[in-house]
Amino acid sequence: MNVSVLEQPIQSPWERTLAWLKTRPLIMPTESLIVLVSVYFSVFGNTAFWKAAAPDAGHWGWRLSLFLLVTAVHGILLSALVWRRGGRLVLSVLILIAAMAGHYMSAYGIYIDAGMVKNVINTDWREANDLAGFDAVWPLLHAAPMVALVWYVRLRPSRWTGALLARVVLLVAMAVTGLTGALISSQQLSAFIRNQREVRYLVTPANVLVSLTKVISQDPPGSARAQLPIGEDAKQLPSAVGRRPRLLVLVVGETARAANWGLNGYARHTTPELAQRNVLNFPHVRSCGSSTEVSLPCMFSVQGREHYDEGEIRSHQSLLHVLQRAGVDVLWRDNQSGCKGVCSGLAYEDFRNRTDPGICQGNRCFDSILVEDLPLVASKAKGDQIIVLHMLGNHGPNYFERYPESFRRFAPVCENSDLGKCSQAQIVNAYDNALLYTDHVLATAIDELGKVTDRDTALLYVSDHGESLGENGLYLHGMPYAIAPREQVQVPMVAWFSEGWRQSTGLSSTCLQMTTGESLSHDNLFHTVLGLTGVKTALYRSDRDIFRGCRRAS
Repeated sequence: MNVSVLEQPIQSPWERTLAWLKTRPLIMPTESLIVLVSVYFSVFGNTAFWKAAAPDAGHWGWRLSLFLLVTAVHGILLSALVWRRGGRLVLSVLILIAAMAGHYMSAYGIYIDAGMVKNVINTDWREANDLAGFDAVWPLLHAAPMVALVWYVRLRPSRWTGALLARVVLLVAMAVTGLTGALISSQQLSAFIRNQREVRYLVTPANVLVSLTKVISQDPPGSARAQLPIGEDAKQLPSAVGRRPRLLVLVVGETARAANWGLNGYARHTTPELAQRNVLNFPHVRSCGSSTEVSLPCMFSVQGREHYDEGEIRSHQSLLHVLQRAGVDVLWRDNQSGCKGVCSGLAYEDFRNRTDPGICQGNRCFDSILVEDLPLVASKAKGDQIIVLHMLGNHGPNYFERYPESFRRFAPVCENSDLGKCSQAQIVNAYDNALLYTDHVLATAIDELGKVTDRDTALLYVSDHGESLGENGLYLHGMPYAIAPREQVQVPMVAWFSEGWRQSTGLSSTCLQMTTGESLSHDNLFHTVLGLTGVKTALYRSDRDIFRGCRRAS
C-alpha cells in the first residue's frame, strides 16, 4: 500500500536544505576552486594587511591593484599545492591557518616571517596554552562556511593531459592578473615596496607558506647534526697562587624591556631591591633579536648580530662549550623553553615540570626556584664554574601569572590572554609586577651568592629581548628585526661582583662605573664572559669585553 502524503515524516528546514543541496551538486574544475579560494583570501582573510596597506577606503585604484596582486600570489601558490586528489583537504587546512594567523596578527599586531614561524614551531605546550583562549575559536567558526563550501563542491575529473593544460592556463591567468594589478598603480606600488616592505609579512596564508618553506630549508626535519666545535684552542690563563675558585652566575632574563626597568629611570620603582645591592646598571643595551628563538643562540655565539648568520650560529657550538673545553664547569638551569642548542651536551637541569609547593602553581614554577639552592649547587664544583639561569621572567601574554600574589603592587591588572580586551594601563600594571618579581629573584640570587664563602662570586643579568605593551597597536614580541620597535630590542642588564672577586681581579670601582654609560649589545656577552672567566682563545675580542679596561691585568 502506498504511503499517503500526510503519512510522510515532516522534515525540518535544515533537512530540506540538505536534501536540496544533494540534488543540485556544484561541480567545477580544481582550477576554478583555486581561484575561488584565492579570492576568498584576498577579500576575507587579510584584514590586517588591508588595514596596513590601504587604510583609506577611497583609493579604489590602489585597492584594486592590491586585490589583483594578492589574488595572483595565492593563485600561483595554490596551483603548486592543490590538485584534485587531496586538494580539498589542503585548501581546508590553509583556510583555517589563514583564519588563525589573521586573528593573531590583528589581536597582537604581529608579523609572520620565518622567525615567527620558527617561534610557533618551537613553542612548548605551556606557552601555546597561554595564547589558546576562547577567542581563538571565533576565527575558526568564521572560516567554517568556506571550509564547508570547499567540501560541498565536486571536482570535475579529467585526464592528466587536460589537467596539466588547465593548470598551465591558470598559471598564465594568475601571472596576467598580477601584472595587471602592478600596472594599475605602478608608481604607488614601487614606493610601497621600498617604504613598507614589511607589510608583505601580513599577506596570509602566503606569509605562512613562504616562511615555513624557509624554515624547513634551513633546518630540515630529521636527526639533528652534531654541532661543529669552536674555540678549540681555549684554555684558562694561569691563576695566581692561592686564588680561590670563581663562580659566575649568568642570568638570562625573558621579555624584560629596558623602558620599564626601574634602574634605568622608569617612573615606577620596579627594581627596589637591586637598587640596594650595589649593582652596575647598563641602560643602553640592544638585543640580538626580538624573540628567544633568535636572541638566545645569537647572544651565546661568536657571530652575534654584527655577523648574524642563523645557519652558522645553530650549526656551531656556543660560548658555553668554549668555557667547558677550557676547564670551567658549566651548568644550565632552565625555567623557560630550553636552551635552543646553546647548552647541547652540557649539564642541564629542567625546572619546568617541578611541583615544589609554594613555588610551582599549575603548569609553571616561579623563577625563585632557580636560585633557592645556589650555595649548595656551588659547593659541588671543585674549580671555576658558570651557572646559567634561564628565567620565565615576563613571558606574555599572561604576565599576571609570572609572580606570586604578594608582588601584585600595581593594580588593576590584565588577567586576559587577549590583551586587546584590557586597557594599556592594566597590561602595564601586570607587566611591571612581573618585573618587580624579577628584581626580587635577582636580589635573592645576589644574597645567596653572598653566602658562598669558599669562592669568589659574581652575577651578570641580561634579558633576551623586550616587549611591546600596546604602543602603536603592537603587543608581545617577535617583530622582524629590521622593523622591530625599540621596546622589543632595548633590554636591561646589570652586573654584581662580590668583594672577593673585585679584589682578586683588581676591578676598579671607578672604572666600572664609567662602563655603565656605554652603548652595548648582546654581542658583548661572548667576549665579556671569556674575560671574566680568564679563558684565552683566538675568538676573544678585547674591544668587546666590557670590563677589560677595569681589571688589574689590563
